[in-house]
Amino acid sequence: MSNGKSYFSAPYFFVGIGGSGMMPLAMILAGRGASVAGSDRTLDAGRLPAKFADLAAKGVALFPQDGSGVTSAEQIVVASAAVEPSVADIVAADRVGAQRLSRPQLLASLFNASDLPIGVAGTSGKSTVTGMIGWILHACGRDPTVMNGAVMKNFASPDAPFASALVGDGPAFVSEVDESDGSIALYTPKIAVLNNVSLDHKSLEELRALFADFAAKAETTILNVGDAETAALATTLDRARLVTFAVEADADLSARNLQPEPFAIAFDLHVDGATHPVRLAVPGRHNVANALAAIGAARAASVPLDQAIAALAGFTGLKRRFERVGTCQNVTIIDDFGHNPDKIEATLETLHAFSGRLGVLFQPHGYGPLKVMRAELVAMFRRALAPDDLLVLPDPVYQGGTVAREVTSADIARDIGAQAHHIADRAQAAAWLVEQARPGDRIVVMGARDDTLSQLAADMLPQIALKVA
Repeated sequence: MSNGKSYFSAPYFFVGIGGSGMMPLAMILAGRGASVAGSDRTLDAGRLPAKFADLAAKGVALFPQDGSGVTSAEQIVVASAAVEPSVADIVAADRVGAQRLSRPQLLASLFNASDLPIGVAGTSGKSTVTGMIGWILHACGRDPTVMNGAVMKNFASPDAPFASALVGDGPAFVSEVDESDGSIALYTPKIAVLNNVSLDHKSLEELRALFADFAAKAETTILNVGDAETAALATTLDRARLVTFAVEADADLSARNLQPEPFAIAFDLHVDGATHPVRLAVPGRHNVANALAAIGAARAASVPLDQAIAALAGFTGLKRRFERVGTCQNVTIIDDFGHNPDKIEATLETLHAFSGRLGVLFQPHGYGPLKVMRAELVAMFRRALAPDDLLVLPDPVYQGGTVAREVTSADIARDIGAQAHHIADRAQAAAWLVEQARPGDRIVVMGARDDTLSQLAADMLPQIALKVA
């Protein structure tokens, strides 16, 4: 097996090692025996200590983000997209002549060097589908390597609380691939999955070109023809290399007779003229689509259908993907990664399948995306909120640097109307929702790029208890 083993001899230094895309990549390298060190401004600020303790326990040396960890031209310095050229570690790398790689350049090198690269793309559902495929392959004894942007609950344990990566000796390297920075162009999958194409970080014209090029490279491409943009893209590709899927529509893999539960869903899988019952331990129509994508990829990797279905029943989901934090005084708190219109609407639709008012805290994941998605976000919230639901928007995530603040949370709230409230401070926004809460409510905390949102959601439970006590 190749799996890019030549990449594991050099010492690596990750600038921003705690990031959702950086940490699993560092864990894969460390798990393969590479020397890995890194820095992170979140570590310097004393936030999320458990995450960095886990990295240290895996043999990763941690340094302040002051340039002190970058000392040799032998090091390969890997930077996340959030790191600016003026950061001390980058300045030090240039000074000592260390090779520099972006996170996607390194990941794509490892991915492309593997024997069975399986790439998962699309503007929504990538992490879940990656986790589903990884779990199926693992449960069926294929020992995959998995690179995810979220913690996979199936692989999490007291010894591995931040299991966003899995290091295996099998041929498969399963990874989500990102279109937001155009780096999807670096990947050459043998099996490609395309969930959907919708507005997020880039214009639809840019996304169409990126996804079409990605899908065309693969030996087998799994496409969601229930999504209009993806269905249109499918007509431009070689049908002999495609496996289509759709929810309640005709496709090679079709889901019918959906039976939703508050935190699960069952459906009938129609494939090759036969019907197979499937039950998932994660809820929502969108997860039915994710499951079809995973089954299609698993079959392309030669996993028998019955084994794939059986394994999927045991998939317990991802952290921050419709994750039930707890219930207190009949108020349920849910932590969710929803941050673009499609993701948010899928979560709200799943919640609205059952009775109870919603209280939504949505923190936009940046000023740039907010500007790109303004009209679509406003239209989605107007459409997706029930008349008595509550929505509060704190200011967007800001992690330093220079950024144009042309569109703000206050603008979005004003565009949506009386149902939306702007409270700049996130803790105060959460406290306002707690104050409004009444028995039977579901409160969902939504947003991306800030891992401390999970702690915000967890902190709301004791606040609910105090309110009622």
